[in-house]
Amino acid sequence: MPKPIKNLRWYIAVLLCLSTELNYLDRQTLSVLATTIQKDLGLTTVQYSYITSAFLMSYTVMYLIGGRLIDRLGTRIGLMIFVSAWSLSNMMHGLARTAFQLGMFRFLLGATEAANIPAGVKAVSEWFPMRERALAIGIFNAGTAIGATVAAPLVSFIALTLGWRAAFVITGALGFVWMIVWVLFYRLPADHKRLGDDERRLIAGDVADGPVVRPAAVPLGRLLRMRETWGCALARFLTDPVTYFLIFWVPKYLQEARGFGLADMAKFGWIPYVALTVGNLCSGAIPRILVGCGWTVNRARKTTMLVVSCAMPLLALVVVRASSPALALAAVAGLMFGHAAWGNITLPVEVFPGHVIATVTGFGGALGGLAGACSQIGIGYVVQKFSFGPIFAICSGMYLLAFCAVQWLIGDLGRVRAV
Repeated sequence: MPKPIKNLRWYIAVLLCLSTELNYLDRQTLSVLATTIQKDLGLTTVQYSYITSAFLMSYTVMYLIGGRLIDRLGTRIGLMIFVSAWSLSNMMHGLARTAFQLGMFRFLLGATEAANIPAGVKAVSEWFPMRERALAIGIFNAGTAIGATVAAPLVSFIALTLGWRAAFVITGALGFVWMIVWVLFYRLPADHKRLGDDERRLIAGDVADGPVVRPAAVPLGRLLRMRETWGCALARFLTDPVTYFLIFWVPKYLQEARGFGLADMAKFGWIPYVALTVGNLCSGAIPRILVGCGWTVNRARKTTMLVVSCAMPLLALVVVRASSPALALAAVAGLMFGHAAWGNITLPVEVFPGHVIATVTGFGGALGGLAGACSQIGIGYVVQKFSFGPIFAICSGMYLLAFCAVQWLIGDLGRVRAV
């Protein structure tokens, strides 16, 4: 009998974090190289917005489908398939010679990357008790920021050394290494031979929210009749476009509006994404500390969300009015921290039982992707005709609206509803 691994569930969280890191490293490769590729292929800023929209169009559709597939296939097989597919799609970017080809490969990347968040959220619901889920998702979702943080120096170095095409090939190939580890290591808690009895009881005592039901037994229509589903989805609809703006456009903002060169991006472009990483961790750590002080999950999470919502417009104002690139960089880092600390993808695991979490997450992500795809073209037009200022202002107001949607439609967080 293999020796149990102490606190195995946190190793699972780290493994999920690495999948998300690779997911965002792959998508961020284009963002870091946007100006370089535009010059090489002769693309305009509006054409770049079309390319990012192509990603989000397929991402939107497959977010919903991917969530249902993950509920059917399970997290182990589902992630194995999707990580392999998006890694190959990213490597294909290196073959692009025209805007159409780059958009086509981007479309494929979006379609294959969409299942990562539903799968990760579902895995957290399988491996963690309710009081730890926000922190576990914070660790898992920190991969979004780690991937973007690593992307700036790594992609810049590869591009400066081997050319921008090699950057896509090398970053994509890393996904196949992760996939092998995942297949060998991941199992459900009930089947994992390295899980200790005490930890198994801890997980089973809270996660067992009823018998496992196949997704076919829970039609999407039933979920859509629940206010809580729309609360989770509306929060994503309002804040996901901000995610895509921060990921796809901040490197361009630093280069075009604040004068950062590719070498400067390698030196300093990672700083906002470190703040994003810390924000993801704090999205779970702060509520967990407050719960440890006697607060309910509902009070702890909503207080964190409200404080962040109020701070974001002030930070956006500093970004727009900053008198130096250094101050602008610091303010952008503050926005990144706040965006992650709000914790929008955590909501379904605080409301729904495990057998529908991936589906609800996928539905919310699909609406968020739709809003993001539509907003990308608008962002491209506003930036090309005016500046980044109006975009930062609009994004900063989305959090209070999302908080109101959570308060109105979901109600108490930390109480699992019957489905």
